[in-house]
Amino acid sequence: MAGLIKPEDIAEVRSRTDIREVAEGYVTLRSAGIGSWKGLCPFHDERTPSFHVRPQVGTYHCFGCGESGDVISFVMKMDHTAFAETVEKLAARIGYELHYEDGAGPRREEVGRRQRLLDAHKVAAEYFQAQLLTPGAAAARQFLFERGFERDVAEQFGVGFAPQGWDSLLKHLRTKGFRDEELKLTGMFSEGSRGLYDRFRGRLIWPIRDIAGDVIGFGARRLFEDDQGPKYLNTPETALYKKSQVLYGIDMAKRNIARKRQFVVVEGYTDVMACHLAGVDTAVASCGTAFGTEHIKIARRLLTDDGTGGEVIFTFDGDEAGQKAALKAFDEDQRFVAQTYVAVEPHGMDPCDLRQHRGDAAVQQLIESRRPLFEFAIQASLRRHNLETVEGRVAALREAAPVVARIRDHAIRPAYARELAKWIGVPLDDVTRAVASAARRPSSEPHGGPGPEAGRRPAQGAPPGEATPSPAAWRPDPRDPVAVMERQALEVVLQQPAMLDAAAWDEFAAARFVAPAHAALHSAIAAAGRQGEQEAVSAWIERVRHELPEGLRPLLAELAVTPLPATTEESLERYCRDILAGLAELQITAQKAELMGRLQRLDAAASPEEFQQLNRRLMELELRRRALRSRD
Repeated sequence: MAGLIKPEDIAEVRSRTDIREVAEGYVTLRSAGIGSWKGLCPFHDERTPSFHVRPQVGTYHCFGCGESGDVISFVMKMDHTAFAETVEKLAARIGYELHYEDGAGPRREEVGRRQRLLDAHKVAAEYFQAQLLTPGAAAARQFLFERGFERDVAEQFGVGFAPQGWDSLLKHLRTKGFRDEELKLTGMFSEGSRGLYDRFRGRLIWPIRDIAGDVIGFGARRLFEDDQGPKYLNTPETALYKKSQVLYGIDMAKRNIARKRQFVVVEGYTDVMACHLAGVDTAVASCGTAFGTEHIKIARRLLTDDGTGGEVIFTFDGDEAGQKAALKAFDEDQRFVAQTYVAVEPHGMDPCDLRQHRGDAAVQQLIESRRPLFEFAIQASLRRHNLETVEGRVAALREAAPVVARIRDHAIRPAYARELAKWIGVPLDDVTRAVASAARRPSSEPHGGPGPEAGRRPAQGAPPGEATPSPAAWRPDPRDPVAVMERQALEVVLQQPAMLDAAAWDEFAAARFVAPAHAALHSAIAAAGRQGEQEAVSAWIERVRHELPEGLRPLLAELAVTPLPATTEESLERYCRDILAGLAELQITAQKAELMGRLQRLDAAASPEEFQQLNRRLMELELRRRALRSRD
């Protein structure tokens, strides 16, 4: 582990670095007299230059906002880097070797190697950009043009083209003095039996930069049909490129993110381009991986995520995959102090498509139409339930209450409890109790509160395994008689499937289970189908297991081995019959409750036929219930 940088080295780096030269990498400066330069302040919006730099003194000061400091503090604020990292970067810039107290810092050859890798990427980026203008890049230029990106836009974002040859870039970098040993470390080349060859061939190229603006990797989009590679191909993990820490566009967006306290997450390179061109200049995208913990750290640092404001906005397509991505983002919500939002385009268009078809204003409107991420999660959970039934409303409340309980702003939590009561159609007192209970419930989640997956019940007709209750949902309330009956019925069916004839199986498969874990297991059993005549129970259980999400398989194993309360074959058969009859009666009770609710909401005078049909159905169910109760 590196020790502290020696104070005399810090002083040497500070004195040797030209602050004017560094500041001009961010701000256009003009002479303001002898030894003084001025420009528009990078730390706040202004029309009249009030940001002054004095190279001889090595300081800067803004007379508008009061920001001031030396070259180290300037780079720290602009690049959002730590003190030691900033000093090391400035030292490498001037070729100064640092010394460390009580530890070894980066060796000089390591610093030199990193700079060589950065130099190679810079030369490669320039080469790719130049290749975009060649005849062989017609398909690349057409791709950009069809998406509304003209030549000046390509230049602005440094977009380029990798020729279709096997060693075009390799030869170019060799002519610039780079050795094969160095090029192997860049990630820009693959190695075969004949040596190195270009990793990117016949593709549109985006340079991926770190927060300081240095090119550290590339993203490449397939253009030609004979390209058998993936649609998008990124630089692999290298000493420079760590995909879990990389955000495309962060170099362009960092200052706007810090100034506007807004961080917009989109899904692709062209989406970032479209957003910035449309005025949403706080947009970034992850590269080849999901937006994760390391990305959140970057966002928090840029937003100064300290509870004083700021917003993170995730944009997703309106399709099912986009909704799943939004709910996954909600899992990370507790890692932010800033408010998190989601912006979903209802017709499934991403920002690039939206700008192309509807213009810049539509992209801005998409971001402005953002909704709190927890509201989106609540609404998404409600869509998975039939709110016309008692069971559906109860299940919806069980799933949505923990989401409301996770709202960090206690002042608005009661308001969403009232909204939830209206959305579901249940008394506010019931919602308040459910939210309070969820807030008190212990959780294994690292940031408190169950995630949006907790307590999820599969939607009617959804493929088994799509909705996975969390392990916390394995244990429904043992005081709940409905949950107890469901568990007992599952134990019977799993252990004694042969006792169900075709009619009994159909009745079981059509049953509705309320507890989320039980509902998921019931769906898996129904998907597996009846036990075959010559099929062992163990083989049938294995079929059920394959239909079940991995997280619930321990529950399946538990229910399949729980002893049934019977000592003889006769008592076992009686017990199984009674449990299945109890499940059937439970279903009848639920159906009656649903029909009674519909009957109460119905105007008998306006719909006499429907009124009579509902009454007939209620009578049939009551007769069926009495028949079950009068069984031997």
